[in-house]
Amino acid sequence: MPITETYQRHAQQHPEKTAIQTGTESIQYKDWHRLVCRTAAWLNSQKRTNKRIAFMLPNGLPFLQLFAGAAAAGWTAVPFDPRWSRAECIERLLLCKPDLFITERPFPEYEDALALEECLADIRKRPVADEPDIDDEEPFYIGFTSGSTGAPKAFIRSQRSWIESFRISSRDFQLSAEDRAVIPGPLFFSHFLYGAMNTLFLGGTVDLLHKFSTHRLEKTIDSLPVTALYTVPTMTEAMLSENRRIERPLKIISSGANWSQHAKNAFQKAYPNLLLYDFYGTSELSFVSVSAPRDFQVKPASVGRPFQNVDVSIRRNSGDIADTGEVGKIYVKSPMVFSGYLQEQAGFPRPDESGWMTVGDMGWMDDDGYLYISGRENSMIVYGGINIFPEEIEAVLTSHPEVEEAAVVGIADDYWGEKAAAVIKGGASVKELKALCRRRLAPYKIPRSWHVVEELPHTAGGKIARSLVRKQLKELIK
Repeated sequence: MPITETYQRHAQQHPEKTAIQTGTESIQYKDWHRLVCRTAAWLNSQKRTNKRIAFMLPNGLPFLQLFAGAAAAGWTAVPFDPRWSRAECIERLLLCKPDLFITERPFPEYEDALALEECLADIRKRPVADEPDIDDEEPFYIGFTSGSTGAPKAFIRSQRSWIESFRISSRDFQLSAEDRAVIPGPLFFSHFLYGAMNTLFLGGTVDLLHKFSTHRLEKTIDSLPVTALYTVPTMTEAMLSENRRIERPLKIISSGANWSQHAKNAFQKAYPNLLLYDFYGTSELSFVSVSAPRDFQVKPASVGRPFQNVDVSIRRNSGDIADTGEVGKIYVKSPMVFSGYLQEQAGFPRPDESGWMTVGDMGWMDDDGYLYISGRENSMIVYGGINIFPEEIEAVLTSHPEVEEAAVVGIADDYWGEKAAAVIKGGASVKELKALCRRRLAPYKIPRSWHVVEELPHTAGGKIARSLVRKQLKELIK
């Protein structure tokens, strides 16, 4: 069963219903189903080795058409970020080896690149064909980790993993065919791509913004009967800082970075009519846990409880199960996990024989089954043999009302091995922040180096890019 299997039913039951609306075009389910089938037929008429189609496109109907068409054809879609440099694109093309590479603009560095308009014209000539039988375990999507720790890794997702995700998110996010969801961010980022494809699977309507701006988002919500919004914390922070109104009740589905408790409180105060669902997950693990609207009141520091089809185990380095409240490595068992990487290497995350898997995140669980994130093993700072999690320090720093963002990374030190360096965006003084840390943290956790900047670098998913922060620090320390 492909992720596009429900389109035929939607086309038969609600042919005139809008499937996708952008700023310039709209398509109903009867035409959407035909378009996906034509695209699948076109793909299966092409010469192929790996059955992979890469494309580098902005937000728009063609992006979703090619992605859905690939899934219906039994091909694997590989979206590229239009913001990547040519060198980054070539690196990823060599990694994924696609049969087709489609771009909107000329790409002379890759002689086999195809022009989007020519492909779309050819697809329009194709007859509508039945979708082939698809094995649920077949890959359909290759994405790239956000790269905050170095070279890109290409992860693979199966049709079944996303169908399981669709089913669980409809229950835990309270989504249905009645929803009209706004997708304000780049479809290259899997959170927004998933939001669009989940809405289409359920039979709802996708309102796709070409590019995010708080003005466009506010206008879309005001002018259309929107019921759901997929977002990342940087977007909601922008809505807050620019005093944008959202008065209609909406379900907010957020991911991409941990929110500070201060930011969550400010968001809820500004938008009391919104139902916020903030989930924790990774490219490899998919959904892990979710904070439902009431959880922000009772357990504001947690990342919620595990999704209904997810088991979570906290383990010590020995492999033993950690006690309640004890920090350990987070292991997950779920039908939604990825299928592996294109190029497996030693040390890459993989499920064990029993299906348990970890990506190195550290955390703990309380007596009520709520999960808390302490940090990531590979971002840990080892200060004189003591493990320090940057995320713990960042949570303290961002609790200051004048700190917009904070990043803490380890820098080399001849005596201690590593020491914590804080990079701050905002108006708080270093003196105030040191005093705050002295009140809230053990002395060894207080940063030894402080730097105030105008902007912090981010990944495509809205997370602070630690590798780029380290580069930024090297320039500041020179």
